[in-house]
Amino acid sequence: MKALRIAGIVIVALAVLVAGAAAYIASQFDAARVKAEASRFVKETRQRTLRIDGDVKLAFWPSAALSIGKVSLSEHRSDKPFASVESARVSVAVMPLLSKRVVVDAVEVRGVKATIVEHKDGSLNIADLMSSEKSQGEPLRLDIAGVKLANAEIRWRDEKAGSTLTISGLDLTTGRVQAEPEKKAYSVEKLSLSLKGRTEDKAGAEAFDVKLSAPKLVITPDKSSGETMTLSATLAGPQRDVSAKLALSGIEGSADVFKIAKLVLDLEAKAGEVGLKGTLESALGGDLAKQTVRLERIAGSFDIAHPRMPMKQVKLPFSGALRADLAKKTADGQLSTRFDESKIALKFGVPKFSPLALSFDLDVDRLNVDKYLPPKKAEEKKAEADGKLDFSALRSLDLTGVAKVGQLQVANVKAADLRVQVRAAGGKLDLAPLSAKLYDGTASGGLSLNASGNALAVKQNLVNININPLLKDAANRDILEGRGNVSLDVTSRGETVAAMKKALAGSASMALKDGAIKGINLAQTFRDLKTKYSSKQDAVQKARATEKTDFSEMSGSFKIAGGVAHNEDLSVKSPFLRLAGNGDIDIGASQLNYLAKASVVATSAGQGAKDLEHLKGVTVPVRLTGPFDSPSWKIEFADLATEAVKARVEEKKQEVRQKAQDQVREKLKGLFGR
Repeated sequence: MKALRIAGIVIVALAVLVAGAAAYIASQFDAARVKAEASRFVKETRQRTLRIDGDVKLAFWPSAALSIGKVSLSEHRSDKPFASVESARVSVAVMPLLSKRVVVDAVEVRGVKATIVEHKDGSLNIADLMSSEKSQGEPLRLDIAGVKLANAEIRWRDEKAGSTLTISGLDLTTGRVQAEPEKKAYSVEKLSLSLKGRTEDKAGAEAFDVKLSAPKLVITPDKSSGETMTLSATLAGPQRDVSAKLALSGIEGSADVFKIAKLVLDLEAKAGEVGLKGTLESALGGDLAKQTVRLERIAGSFDIAHPRMPMKQVKLPFSGALRADLAKKTADGQLSTRFDESKIALKFGVPKFSPLALSFDLDVDRLNVDKYLPPKKAEEKKAEADGKLDFSALRSLDLTGVAKVGQLQVANVKAADLRVQVRAAGGKLDLAPLSAKLYDGTASGGLSLNASGNALAVKQNLVNININPLLKDAANRDILEGRGNVSLDVTSRGETVAAMKKALAGSASMALKDGAIKGINLAQTFRDLKTKYSSKQDAVQKARATEKTDFSEMSGSFKIAGGVAHNEDLSVKSPFLRLAGNGDIDIGASQLNYLAKASVVATSAGQGAKDLEHLKGVTVPVRLTGPFDSPSWKIEFADLATEAVKARVEEKKQEVRQKAQDQVREKLKGLFGR
C-alpha cells in the first residue's frame, strides 16, 4: 500500500510538472515572433519570400497542435508568387515523442496552390527546394491517425513544349499511416485519392478525372500484403475520349520483392470515328531493390470499330510479356496476336528511356491494309493531295528494326515476301534495304524521309515485272502491257503532295518486251485515215481502252526535273513499225506532251496492217497530249504529206541511180566480155 501511495504521489507530481511546463510554453508563445523567424529563415536559406498572413496558433495538451492560416511563398530570388496554402493543421501526441516516436493525430491541409515550371533549358523552378542536406541521426518513425488534403491545385508549365497541365480539385484522405524506416515497415489504411484537371497545348485542351482507392496496404521486410486496389481515370477532349479502370488483387511479397496475382485493365476509347474497347489481364511482379518490373502472361482482346470500315468491327486478341529494368532504363518484350486473317508476332526492346529509343522485329504472315481502311471520298482524296506533309515527328524518333510480311496489300498494290530494314535517327527515316516479290518479278531498293526540308528520296529496281497489273493497281492506269525492268532514282521535297510532285528530280528507265501500248492501234489508224492523209488534214482521236499497238521491244530513259520527266531515246519495235520519239511527262500537272515518230517497215503483216505502201519509208508523227486520265492522239498528216513527197522523190532518185548503175554494169560486161 505504501508503494502504491508513493507511486500515486509521483504520478500526481509528474502531472503537475507537465501541466506547469505546458502552461509556461503556452504563455511564452509569441505568434508574431514565430512568423518573423520563419520568414527570416526561409529568406536566408532559400532566397524566397515567405508571407504568413493568417493566424498561428499553438495547442499543447493532450496533443501538440499547430494551426496556421494563409501562407504564401515566392519564386526563388523573386517576389513573383510560387505557392500558397489557405490553412494547415498538424496535431501530434506528446508522450510518444519521448521515445522518438511521432504519433500524429491528424494532418490537414486546405487550398494548396502551386505552379511548377520546367524552363526551356530543362531546369525546374523548385530545384532549390529539392536540394536539401541529408538528415542526420536516427530515422524518425511516423504514426498518423489520418491525413487530409483538400481542394489542392497544382499547375505544371513546360516552356519548351508550350504546354500546361493543371490539376485541380485534388483531394487525398487516408486512415492510419505508419512508417518505421529502420525496420523497412510501412502501412496505410483507407487511402482515397481523387483529382481533376486539364491539359493545354498547341493541339487544344483536354480534361481528366482520376480516382484511386486502396483499402489496406502493408509492407514489411518479410511479408507484404494488400487488399484490392483500384484506379479509374477518364480523359475527354475535342479529339478523343478515354475511360480506363485498373484493378490489382492478390498483392503479396516483401519490402523489396512483390507479386500481384492479377492485374486487370478495362479500356474504352474513341478518337474521331474510331472506337476501341477491351480488357487486358496479366500477373505483375517486381524487385524494388533491383528496380525491375515484369508483366507476365499478358492476355486479352480489344474490339476496334469504325462505321466506314467494310466489316465495321474487328477483334484483336493478344498475348505476350514485358520486362523493364528501371535502374538501367531499359525494357523488352514480345507480343503476338491474330488480327482478322493476319497472324502477327512482335519482339521489341527499349535500349533507353530518355531520349526514347526503340528496336523491333515484326513478322506478319499476311496483311491486307486496304481491307480495314474506309473507302475515300473524292473530296477526301483532294484534301490529302492538298494537305500538309509534316515530317517533324521524325526529329524525336530513335527506331531500329526489321519488318517481314508474307503477303501484303497496301493502296491496292500487292507484294509477297516483303522484308525491310528500318532506321530512324536524327530526323531521318530510312527504309533500306527493301525487297519483295512484285507482279511476277522482284523489287529492291529503299526509301528515305528527312525532316530537314521535308525531303523524300526513292530508289527502286523492278526486275521482270508484269507492268500492266502493276499500273492498274498502283495508279488505276491501263495504258501499257509487257514484262521487263524498271528503275527509279528520284528525290523531292515539299509541304504537300502536290508540291512534292512538282519538285520531283532524278532519273528513270524502262526496258520491256512482248507488250502493247494501250489506247491506239496505229496500223488501223493509218489505214482508216488514208483519205485525211491525202487531204493533208491532222487527225485527232481520244485514247480507246479497246485498242492497242503491239510491240516486241520497248525501252527509254527519263531525266526528271521540276516534276517533269523528259525523254529523248524512246525505242519501240513492232511487227510493222519502228517507234522513236521525245517529249515530256508533267507529273506535277498530270499532263502529257509527247511526239512519237512511227516508221512503217517493209513487213506490214502484223495486226493486219495492209495498204500502207504509201507510208513505206515515211516517218509518221504521232503527238500524245492531254491529261493522264484522258490523253489524245494526233496524227500530224499536215507535216506527213511533205515528208511523203520527199520520201517519194528520194525513192525515185534511188531508182534512177539504181537504173544508171545497172546500165553501166551491163556495158562493162559487154566491154570485158563478161
